[in-house]
Amino acid sequence: MTDARAVGAHYGRGGLEARLLGALREAGKDPERLAPVDLAPVDQFHIGGRDATLALARRAALERGARVLDVGGGLGGPARTLAAEFGCRVTVVDLTEEFCRVGALLTERTGLADRVEFRHGDALRLPVKNGEFDVVWTQHSSMNVADKAGLSRELFRALRPGGRLAMHEILAGPEAPVHFPVPWASEPSLSHLETPAAARDRLTVAGFTETAWTDRSAEAIAWFRERLSQPPAVLGLHLLLGADAPAMLRNILRNLDERRVVVAEAVFHR
Repeated sequence: MTDARAVGAHYGRGGLEARLLGALREAGKDPERLAPVDLAPVDQFHIGGRDATLALARRAALERGARVLDVGGGLGGPARTLAAEFGCRVTVVDLTEEFCRVGALLTERTGLADRVEFRHGDALRLPVKNGEFDVVWTQHSSMNVADKAGLSRELFRALRPGGRLAMHEILAGPEAPVHFPVPWASEPSLSHLETPAAARDRLTVAGFTETAWTDRSAEAIAWFRERLSQPPAVLGLHLLLGADAPAMLRNILRNLDERRVVVAEAVFHR
């Protein structure tokens, strides 16, 4: 199986629409009429959840009406947040067809289909025009991409001159190896982490200029400890990750505690 097919199979487990709509009903939500915040426990598929999305948006100084490309945007939680809170027009590109299909359904039911669209595609062959976007956005997507240089070239190509790259990513820490399974990989062959130094060098070589870089590992540890101390909720990442979700989430905290992974928030300009 190719890397792209294996990654798609890891995330696209089937039956997501039925699981998610059923959980929304059980949580007392009307699946036909949703607010973006109703979906935050499940569609903000990254450390820090909705708060991390809002923090990155503020750090990137998003402007109303900005054209944003969300690479690896999953079900579209960040995209809907940027559309609803900042007035952006967002295109989500994701490798997992099921995420794109269910994400479009959720976007329709939140009344944001005029501002958020989904394109099924590969981050190494983005289905976008050169310089189409003011902002390229990515939260927790590079971990599944082996060809980091190819990823940088595509992000740079999609961005207009003067545009910004906003990222919130899991990177390799000073200790190894990573404990598996984790949400982005059930085993090592799907995990392609790079160190912060390598990521910064790679993006600079591609033509980006760094304007902000912050290690968010301490905040990530606190966020995980707080959530893992709570009883399981009806709406949560287990709807995406399946039966291995508890082990995956515990392993992220262990990896963070042991400095096997770190979390960084950054902004670059083209």
